[in-house]
Amino acid sequence: MSLPPVPYDATALRPDWAELPAGLRDALAARLGGTPVTVRPAGAGFTRGFAAVLHGPAGGPVFVKAAALAEQRHLVDWYAHEADVLARLPAGLPVPRPRWALTEAGWYALALDAVDGHTPRLPWDPAELDAALTAYAEVAAALAVPPAELVALGLPRLADLARDDILWWGEVVAGREPAPALPPWAPLPELAALESRLPGYADAAPGLAHGDLRVDNLLLDAAGRAWICDWNWLCHGPAWFDLVTLLITGYASGLDVDAAFAGHPAAAGAPADALDVTLAALSGYFLTGADAGASTASPHLRAHQRWSGEQALAWLATRQGWA
Repeated sequence: MSLPPVPYDATALRPDWAELPAGLRDALAARLGGTPVTVRPAGAGFTRGFAAVLHGPAGGPVFVKAAALAEQRHLVDWYAHEADVLARLPAGLPVPRPRWALTEAGWYALALDAVDGHTPRLPWDPAELDAALTAYAEVAAALAVPPAELVALGLPRLADLARDDILWWGEVVAGREPAPALPPWAPLPELAALESRLPGYADAAPGLAHGDLRVDNLLLDAAGRAWICDWNWLCHGPAWFDLVTLLITGYASGLDVDAAFAGHPAAAGAPADALDVTLAALSGYFLTGADAGASTASPHLRAHQRWSGEQALAWLATRQGWA
């Protein structure tokens, strides 16, 4: 069993309510019927955007994300895109829905349904992991045939994202990227060969994938239901890719993740080596990212990337008999 260097619910470094521009605070307060009575910051995540549950005297609770239009334009674009996605997801899914958005004082703010819950704790409680897997089964089934409303947004393809940003072992083998620190048993040519199959597999998948299904993008409510959050990376791709990204932390928790993957509806019809191919790709993505230098986002990002890459590589090595 292995735990991340910092708990997933304590990775964020965000501005607090008092640090927001006065004009933005006034605009948010107007939506809430007055200055928030409580502000509960989100500790999870790896960006520097404002994120908190706000409860006003006559409105809320709502979960508000906010970012500066000039300095954090990429976050503004992510939040606006997420609002478009959430508004078009099929009804009945365990996802928060958008309430309203506003632009004030050079900032953009998006309000979503507030889920009264907590980030899953590691090591995973098996019942909580089961809840997350059940929630994702609902989502995967609803997106197996992409709804026209979502397709109209011009969503990216996982195959293209993989070619542009995920596949790194091939670059290392070709000498175009430095090799991250690896155990002596790690076979670079085999890692590169495995990851190279991901774009073809992803292109052949007809459905949509969340694209970023991790512990910090989940919430568990008081009834034990899991809610899937942070939808700005929705893409055309296989649901089994999401399943692997979620189960890496299950492997680190010492659970039988091979059985969990094989028995999940999202893995039905997956290529026989889909799990290994995805683990190879993710291990390279995370481990090379960890060596990319200091991040301007969370100070814990690089350490988490390294830990995630190590867990993905260790799971793959166990399956392949490398170590």
